[in-house]
Formats: sequence, structure tokens, C-alpha cells
Amino acid sequence: MRNLWIFLNRYNAFFFLIIFFVAGIILTVRNNAYQRSVTLNSTNGLVGAAYEHLNVVKRYLNLGMVNDSLAKENALLKTEILALRSIDSAKDVTVKDTLRNVQYTYLPAKVIKNSFTLRNNIITINKGRLDGIEPDMAVISPQQGVIGLVRDVSDHLATIRSLLHKDTRISVAIKKNNALGSLIWGDRNFDIRKAFVTDIPNHVKMSVGDTIVTSGAGEFPIGVPVGRVRKTNVSTGDNFLAAEITLFNDFSNLQYVYVIKNKYAAEQKALELNSKNDE
Repeated sequence: MRNLWIFLNRYNAFFFLIIFFVAGIILTVRNNAYQRSVTLNSTNGLVGAAYEHLNVVKRYLNLGMVNDSLAKENALLKTEILALRSIDSAKDVTVKDTLRNVQYTYLPAKVIKNSFTLRNNIITINKGRLDGIEPDMAVISPQQGVIGLVRDVSDHLATIRSLLHKDTRISVAIKKNNALGSLIWGDRNFDIRKAFVTDIPNHVKMSVGDTIVTSGAGEFPIGVPVGRVRKTNVSTGDNFLAAEITLFNDFSNLQYVYVIKNKYAAEQKALELNSKNDE
């Protein structure tokens, strides 16, 4: 307390100057219309600029919430699009509840960990069993490119076996003629934009620039874009053709993905298991 009193006593002239200066400004503004108008305009301008910068900061801080909301909205729209595609246009039908009748449903998820520089890459997302995620579900990007398949699931998280994994194999087709093949990464140089389509029958005509899509076999819906052929007649050492393709997805900047829930997945697996046991 004594030190405070010494400090105030030493600089009392400065503090009195500040007090009288502020009092003078207040009296001038109150008693003069012109100065009051100028001060109010200047103050409003400063306050407006401050609020504008504050709103910019708030919008930036809310980007995560906005992105989550947009991802959910996009998932709903994509589900409705799948439902509309499933309608047979050659028949007169009435769809009363599109979302319940559709086979595939999109579940949005945020990527919280992503590897793409390894031989076997794994992606972790922030949705799990309590959100309806199950093993072997197909995963695509917001741009509709193939990402991979769900591997392990906990209550709140799940891991995805990326397309950039030596054990990932997905049934695909050449869009122009529906010729089937198998999509694998299989790249020793770890090029994240290059993959291969193998097991293509010899009689199939394939050209550089052809689009590769999912065939509909397995967990992926038919027609999900995969990539574009950039080299044909790749040698595989067997009697089938192969092609090198450029993937549509850039795995280095994944932020959101869509997990695809197949309404008939369990029924399909059980049916295929019974057929296999009869062989």
C-alpha cells in the first residue's frame, strides 16, 4: 500500500493531466453539436469495424460446425438421389417414403487420422457403432470417389482400410461397356493417385481416358466414379488384361467421408454364404 501511495504521489501530475484531458473532451462533446456529431460518427465507425472483425473471427471458429452441418445435409441429398435412381422410369410408380425404401444410405463422418504414405494405409473417422457404422461398409469421398472399406469399429470411432492398402480389392467396371475388373492399388512406388484394374477379359476393348466405376458387386453401389484409364495393356503375367488408372480422389487432403449403409448387406452375405456351402 505504501509503494502504491509513493507511485501515485510521484506521478500525480500525469494522472491529473489525464483526468482533466478526459473531462475536457467530455464537456466539449456534450456542449457542442458539431464535436458531438463528429465523435459519434467516429465512434460508430470504430465500433462497426470492431464488430466486423469479431464476426470474421466467429465465422472462422464456427467453420467446423458449418462443415459438419453441410456434410449431414449432403448425405441426406445423396441418399435421396440414390432413391430416385432406383426408380424404374419405365413403370408408373408412387414413392411415398423415399428414404425408407432406398437400399443405400449415406452416413457422414469426419476424418481424424489419415495415413497415405505407407504400404498399408488406414483412416480413422469420428463415427462408430453407436452411429450405425459396421465392419465392411463402403466408404466414399464427398466427390463420390472410392475411399475404402470399414475395418474395425468401436462405439464412437471406426477405422477404414484405405484403397491405398495391399489387401483392398474392389469390383469395378469400365463405364462405356460394363466390362468387369478388380481394382487394386498395388503400387510399389507409393503413388497415391495411381491404381490398377486387373482381371479384364482379353476380348474387352479399352482405351486411354475410359472412366472406371464401381460395378455394384460388394458393398459399393453401382456407378461410383473411381478413376480414368491412363495406360492400357499392362502386363500382369496371366491371360487377362490390366490397366493403369489415375484415381479421382486425392487421399492427401481428406477431411470428410461418407460411409454407405447397405440395407440388404446382412441378407446378401447370408445368401452368398449358403450358396458357397453348396459348392
